[in-house]
Amino acid sequence: MKKFGFIIAAGGSGSRMLDSGGKKQFRILGNKPVWRWSADLAAEFKEICEIILVLPEEDFDLVKNNFKDIKLVKGGASRPESVMNGLNACTCDYVMIHDAARPFITREIILNLINAVDEQTGAIPVMPVADAIKKLDEEVITHVDRDGLFVTQTPQVFYRPKLIEVIKEFGMQAKDEAEAWLDAKLKLKFVEGSKLNFKITVKDDWRIAEALVNKNKMIRTGLGYDVHRLVPERKLILGGVLIEDSPLGLLGHSDADLLSHAVADAILGGAGLPDIGNLFPASDDKFKNADSLELLREAYRLVKLNNFKVVWIDAVIQAQVPRLNKYLSLMRENFRKIFDDEDIVNIKAKSAETLDDAGAGLSMTCWAAATLEQV
Repeated sequence: MKKFGFIIAAGGSGSRMLDSGGKKQFRILGNKPVWRWSADLAAEFKEICEIILVLPEEDFDLVKNNFKDIKLVKGGASRPESVMNGLNACTCDYVMIHDAARPFITREIILNLINAVDEQTGAIPVMPVADAIKKLDEEVITHVDRDGLFVTQTPQVFYRPKLIEVIKEFGMQAKDEAEAWLDAKLKLKFVEGSKLNFKITVKDDWRIAEALVNKNKMIRTGLGYDVHRLVPERKLILGGVLIEDSPLGLLGHSDADLLSHAVADAILGGAGLPDIGNLFPASDDKFKNADSLELLREAYRLVKLNNFKVVWIDAVIQAQVPRLNKYLSLMRENFRKIFDDEDIVNIKAKSAETLDDAGAGLSMTCWAAATLEQV
């Protein structure tokens, strides 16, 4: 069985994106960097024995601590130099060279390339040009016949020792490896490419890539509710904040922080998980006087383990006394620390208008709604 190295060329500056989002190959698309999409697919093939990421040395820190299954290689001043560095680091007989900014390579393309290549024959994916073509020469526009014209994609696959020779002699100015291979008068096969295998180059490409990733993303809403009676000789704690000017506190097995409870139930509900009454039962003494912020932190951990991201939370506390507005910013700050330093929790305090137990100052209630998206 032929063995392949999969070289990902990730040395570009991404200057044509024309925004401040950083280098396109390292932007997060869905839940992982752009370059990782093709790397993860390549790792599924038993024929691919190693994955090599060629990138500027200053970008090593972006990947080296999180992706230990990838061989990192320093890029050169040009694409041919970077590819040559990757070829020299590769230990396999055959090599696939892929653009980091093409995240949607298909299994079919990789399999067809594997079957097409041999020691004397390279293989590339191509797509026929579908648009009318014009050539612009200063002010002059001329028609170009598109018949027989094809767009070249990656990965491009070759016998590695032969490609090293070819690049040294013909490829240091080539736009891609296939150009150098053809200049060396070597045989080149083609396989059918895919419109999905486009290269992210400009902002519109990025928007299309995000739309493809997000089209099947699940969005869920969770609801949380809690109510506790106000009693003397208890501290009033809301959102982890001690309400110092309240002579009454909330009665409960834990610290009775009903805001944290409602928020926890909202995110757990959105992820389809049990509520805090089942996860942290009042019958368990280890939760007596528990810090409800820590219970919320554990609930959030479970939500993330189930592959959901919390996008937004809106909560409302209903209480006649005391006035809570001056404490709301402190509560939000506590929640920001829980939710990975993201400011995604909105909190409102409303009067009960002297109605029912809350209006009589006998209890407090809280509702929370959470929006989650599947990661």
